[in-house]
Amino acid sequence: MRRLVLDMVSRSISARAGVAERLVTPRDELIFRMEEITRALRQAFEARIAETRLSRTQWRILAYLLRKEGLTQSELARLLDLERATIGQAIDRLEEQELVERQPRPKDRRVWQVHLRAAARELVPHLRDEADQLHVLTWAGMSDADIGTLQSLLDRIATNLAHIQGDDSRY
Repeated sequence: MRRLVLDMVSRSISARAGVAERLVTPRDELIFRMEEITRALRQAFEARIAETRLSRTQWRILAYLLRKEGLTQSELARLLDLERATIGQAIDRLEEQELVERQPRPKDRRVWQVHLRAAARELVPHLRDEADQLHVLTWAGMSDADIGTLQSLLDRIATNLAHIQGDDSRY
């Protein structure tokens, strides 16, 4: 009888392990790892720039404004994939630090554009240096070819995901 119970328990454990293997696949683990890496990079960068009192979101706003001055809050929200209110609060804090200013759009004064101030332009080289130092640590031990391969693979994943949004063939 005891042997029968042990066999049943053993089969039950094996069955659950099989289910777990099917529920969390190696590809799931890879996605989880990508999320962990993104989180670790964000935390490491925020720690490096803590003395600036900037969050990663605020740094990203500054970076987008460096590329294209005069973006609106709505445009920044779309680019950063965040809610307008979240971006608005980040811009408020950047204004308090005198890094950006809102200006009315010349042709539509109901719309406010965000512009960099001199203090932001002076701060950017420091942020760039911190990002570069983090890159050195992040990419240590990898060749340019390794990084190129990773870039190609990530581009392929991004392309595949972009096609999914318009794909309703599974329904």
